[in-house]
Parts: sequence; structure tokens; C-alpha cells
Amino acid sequence: MDIEGWSPTNPIKKESWRTVLTLAYQSLGVVYGDLSTSPLYVYKSTFAEDIQHSKSNEEIYGVLSLVFWTLTLIPLIKYVFIVLRANDNGEGGTFALYSLLCRHARVSTLPNGQLADEELYEYRKDGIAQANKGLGFRLKSTLEKHKLLQKILLTLALIGTCMVIGDGVLTPAISVFSAVSGLELVVSKHHHQYIEVPVACTILVFLFYLQHYGTHRIGFLFAPIVITWLFCISAIGLYNIFYWNPHVYKALSPYYMYKFLKKTQTAGWMSLGGILLCITGSEAMFADLGHFSQLSVKIAFSFIVYPSLTLAYMGQAAYLSKHHVIESYYRIGFYESVPANIRWPVLGIAILAAIVGSQAVITGTFSIIKQCSALGCFPRVKIIHTSSKVCGQIYIPEINWILMLLCLAVTIGFRDTKHISNASGLAVITVMLVTTCLTSLVIILCWNRSAILAIFFIFFFGFIEALYFSASLIKFFEGAWVPVALSSIFLIIMYTWHYGTLKKYEFDLHNKVSINWFLSLGSKLGIVRVRGIGLIHTELVSGIPAIFSHFVTNLPAFHEVLVLFCIKYVPVPHVRPEERYLVGRIGPKEYRVYRCIARYGYRDVLMDNVDFEKDLVCSIAKFIQSHYGDCNNSSDENLENEEQMDVIGTTSTHAKGIEIWQDDKESSEVSSITELRDMRSPEVSMKRVRYLVPESDTNSRIELEELVEAREAGMTFILGHCYVKAKSGSSLIKRMVINMGYDFLRRNSTSATYELNIPRASTLEVGMIYHV
Repeated sequence: MDIEGWSPTNPIKKESWRTVLTLAYQSLGVVYGDLSTSPLYVYKSTFAEDIQHSKSNEEIYGVLSLVFWTLTLIPLIKYVFIVLRANDNGEGGTFALYSLLCRHARVSTLPNGQLADEELYEYRKDGIAQANKGLGFRLKSTLEKHKLLQKILLTLALIGTCMVIGDGVLTPAISVFSAVSGLELVVSKHHHQYIEVPVACTILVFLFYLQHYGTHRIGFLFAPIVITWLFCISAIGLYNIFYWNPHVYKALSPYYMYKFLKKTQTAGWMSLGGILLCITGSEAMFADLGHFSQLSVKIAFSFIVYPSLTLAYMGQAAYLSKHHVIESYYRIGFYESVPANIRWPVLGIAILAAIVGSQAVITGTFSIIKQCSALGCFPRVKIIHTSSKVCGQIYIPEINWILMLLCLAVTIGFRDTKHISNASGLAVITVMLVTTCLTSLVIILCWNRSAILAIFFIFFFGFIEALYFSASLIKFFEGAWVPVALSSIFLIIMYTWHYGTLKKYEFDLHNKVSINWFLSLGSKLGIVRVRGIGLIHTELVSGIPAIFSHFVTNLPAFHEVLVLFCIKYVPVPHVRPEERYLVGRIGPKEYRVYRCIARYGYRDVLMDNVDFEKDLVCSIAKFIQSHYGDCNNSSDENLENEEQMDVIGTTSTHAKGIEIWQDDKESSEVSSITELRDMRSPEVSMKRVRYLVPESDTNSRIELEELVEAREAGMTFILGHCYVKAKSGSSLIKRMVINMGYDFLRRNSTSATYELNIPRASTLEVGMIYHV
């Protein structure tokens, strides 16, 4: 089953329990690989502090109680029962929450929103209406009025995103290193790290090398590996409970948490950073929600993962409660509690489970970087889709090798789980704190629930997470500085790119060409019109960009059909194919100038060059057909009023609704051949269609014939090569950000996806300097 290929146009049937259970099975391999491997290092990291294991077992019981209630309160209650409901049309994660808030409170910092976007199918969540009074309305108004609050909200979302990227570095390191730590039981304790580090690094290099093949080739093994691992740790846990200490269940009482913290005091508080690792990977339940469904994720965690992890931690505690003589803290690791005759098989399964868990985190990092790039918060990177059937499986070469180098540096630099766990813990809890803050805003702004509920949510879960955050932050110089450093670097990159993109758009917005100047050029636009279609790329969604006048003064001729084309991402996960394009006319009909806006969600895949040309021509043709009865007047109104633009679908949506036309008198084809794909068929079927124009409409027929003739003559892509510079009088910081930071990122970022597929012989670039 395609776990990522479904969309709102191909929804999962809620009533089908077979489908739900199948998705629950598959989610075990994609979502819970990281969370299920946490028993490898939780106790070891916790007792790495100055906590002495006494014969009274109060320390072991206290840690078990803390682990149990942390697992219960955060993943089970917070995520499964509350946060999973705060999804963006089935999509989860930090940017999904931010996208949801942007639509309900209009806090997006990019000013390219249109009223037509609010009519998209996924723009509003079903059953949620806007409040017109109360705290939610006042909070919404406050956020919309104050730019500073909008920047703070964006910064909060970016911090959470940066910590997720940092987790993509730390999780593979600690998971793989902890998995291979079982080698310490078969070699000298003085030499085990000399074997563990090379083995861990070899596995990590192999793991990152495999990324360019995509997970679809070996993804079918993920769920069986994780299920086998969960079965192993739960079976070993049951064995240890009944063999060593059947009364260990008493430690689940919260009273033992109180006794533990009272006895250990400062050392116990610092050990919370190790206990925190038991919920590593919980955020994946929400971040990977778009690949599955709420019910499937809930079933998998509640009935399989949660009981298995509880038994695993109880079994380790039961074993340790009868083994008080511990030579060194690493002897408290997971493998010590595994019966000696099955340690080698368990070691092999643990390494495979660690690879699966790391794989999920790495691909999750790719996905969130793609989302950030789509919403203008990350430099453009080369995105390779590793599967033709599963749109969510992507590979980003630059990010993959950067993650690998950073991961190897962390592994070689620290060489133990103590420092790596300190770093991983801070990254994990920071993401959870951001999710808590954003979810509390969703409760008020999107769900229209009472402020008391939102305040209780943020104070209850925020207090618990803040306690863990403080315990992790106190270890700043013992490894916790790593995610802070990584996040700071990525945050500077993301904010610099976003700021430069915003200033560039504002320059275009404030320097638009006036309609009077455009109309004064006449139908020839002041220069010669030659055959063909000229596609002028612009980021403006309304008005004529300043670079158009630059083209007029620098180009000797324009094509007979001009299209101002804009690719715009809207804050929704997916845009339906039938809602893809907004098409309008600029100037009178005889000017033959059109505007076409292609709208995409932050998880959508851009079309390739061939489909792009077909869809563009077809969308303009459909617009001409729908407006064949309009009078031939000036489009001052059409130019300035975005409501005049029509929503046109892709060619695949015309399979049954499109009209076919041909000149019966001359029996000749007057349209270009357009291939249509039937999206409902598992196999792509190719069809040839022609547009049918009513015999009575001569003007529309002429306009369509000119469009077809222009397409047959060829399409030229006219691109503006913009150099962004800070205007004179700007502050030193702004000059550094724009002239150095943004310019460096722009020169080293990848061209837009559709530009990569354009034949260079069909491209015309004109340079222009933007003084922002």
C-alpha cells in the first residue's frame, strides 16, 4: 500500500478497518523506529550523573516511575489525544501548525496572499468557523496588527524547525552508537570504545549513502524490523520481571518520583535530561501524520508501542534492582539485562532498528526543509524524488552530506552516549516546547475553545517540558551546546533568506509599472511582436513587475503571446489539480498578454517541463473559452482586481469536462496535441484532445488559433536575473545581511525547480539590480 501517495482527492476510507490496521502496521516502521530504540540508552544516560544505586532500589524505582509517567503524559496524552487533532488537513509538524495559524490569523509575513486562495478546498478545516468575539477574536486582531508578534511567531516556528534539523544529526549518532554498545560485553572495557566508534561511523556512512536510493526499495522491511525489536524488548522485559523482581510494578506509583527527587535533589534534577530520552521520537507521531491517519497512529502507539516500551523499562528496572554492584555507569546499559545466550541476535536486531529509526529522522529532515523552502524560509535546494509512485519520498543531496559530516563529527568528537544524549535531549525538548506553544494558539484561534483550556494546556505540559528543558540546558558545556550551535547557524541562514526574499518582493510590489504606462504602449507594446509564446517569470501575483519595463528597454522584440507566470506556494499541504491555476488577462484582448499563477501546497510536487508547458497552454485556452463572450475592453479593472482571475485546473482534470474542437470545413487540426493523464487509473493512459470553439464566436476562435500557432512556434522563457543590494543609507546590519548573507545564499542556491528543466537554448535572461 502507498503510505504517502494518498491525497484529499484520493482519501483513505475511514470506515475501512482493514485500511486503518494496515496503516497502523506500516506506521510502526516509519514513525516509531526512533522512539522504540530509546531503551538502549535511557537508563545508561540517567545514571551517568552522580546518582548512586543503593540496595534500597529507591533510585531505580524512582527513575522507572519518572519514565513511565513521562511516557504516559507526553506521547500518550499530549500527542495522541490532543496534538494529533491540531493537524493541517491531515498534515502534522511544526510548519503545519504555523501554516494553520497563518490561515486563521493572517500572520504570514509574505504579502502574496490573495482572496482567491481562501476558496481553496484545504484552506479551511472542515467544521471550524471563525470566532467574531471573545479572547480568540481579540488575540487574532492583536496578532494581525502587530508585525513584531508575527515575527516572534515565525521565529518560534523556525526555532522548532532548526531543532528538528539538529535532531536529524543527533538521533542517528546516539541510536547507532547505543546499538553497537553491546560490543562492550565481548571485549575489554578499556578497548571497547576503540571498536564501537569505527563500527558506528561505518554504519552511519552506509546509512547516509543509501539515502539516494530512496526508502521505497527497502521500506517494506521497516515495519517487520521494528515489530521484531518491540517483541524482543517486551519479551525480555517480561522475562526479567518474572525472573528477577515480580513486584517492580509498584514503582509505577508517582510516590516513587517524589522519593527519588527528595533523596537525590540536585543530582536527580540533572538526571531528568537522561529520563527525557524515553520520549525521543514522539514528535514523529505528529510530523509524519500526513503519511497515515490519526486513528492508525493512535492504534499503533496505544496498543503496541506504549505497552512494549513500558514492559522494556520495567524489565530493565527489575534486573537492575537485583544487581546493585555496578563497576561503571556503562554497565547499567540495556545489553546487561539481556540474557547472555541471546545477546548477539538482539545486538543485530538493535542495529537494524537503530538504522530504521535514523532513516525516519533523516527523511523527516528532508521533508521539513522542503516545506521551509516552499514557504520562503530556506534557500532553494535540489530536491530529488526517489519514487515515481510515492510523492513524499525525497532526497536532498546537499543536506544529506551535511548531515552525514555533522553526524560523524558528533560521534567521533564525543565517543560516548553521555554527551550525545545531553545534546539530543535538548533538541527534543525544545521542539516539544514549540509544539506546545503553537498548539495552545491553535486551541484558541482555530478551535475557538475557551482560554482556560489553552492556558491549562500550556501551563500543565509546558511546566513538565520546561522542567526537562532546564535539566538539559544545565548540561550546556557537556554536549547540550551542539544543538544550540547547529540551530543558531540554521536559524541565521533561514532568517537571512526569508528577510532577503521579503525585501525583494516588497521592492517589486512598490515599483510596479502603472497601467496607464502599459496601455500607452499599444497592442505592439512599443516594439516588434514575433511568433511564439514569451513566458516572463515574476513573483508578483498582481500588477506589472518593474522588470517588465526593463525588458521593454532591453529586448528588440516581444513574442505575439506574453504570459506573466508566477509559481506561488500557499499555506496548505496540497492544492487540488482542479484548483491549480489562476488565469487572467492583462490589457485589452488584442494585447495577447495573460497572467497565470500556479498554486502549490507546501507538500506538493512541481510538474516537470513537459507537463508544465501543456498545462500552461491548456489553462490559457480554457480561460479564453470561458470568456469568449466578454466585450473587448480595457483591463484596468482586470489588472488591479484579482477577483477577475479564473480558477483553471490542470489537463488531468479536463479528462471528462473539456470540450474538443476542430475546423470541420478544412478538416485540419488547429490545436496543439495535448496529452491527458487519467489520474484514476493505476496505469497512465495517454489521450489526444483538441478544443472545440462555438461556430458563432469568431473573436474567441481567432484568439485560440493565435495561441496554438504561438505554441507551435515555440516557447521562450524570459527570466529576470536580479541582483539584490541594500540601498544607500541602510544600516550596517542590513548591508551585511543583504549584500553578504543573502547574496551568498542566492548565488549558491539551486535555481527554481521548473528552471532546471528548461532548455538553455529557450531561455533569455535579463539582469537587473534591486536596491532594497
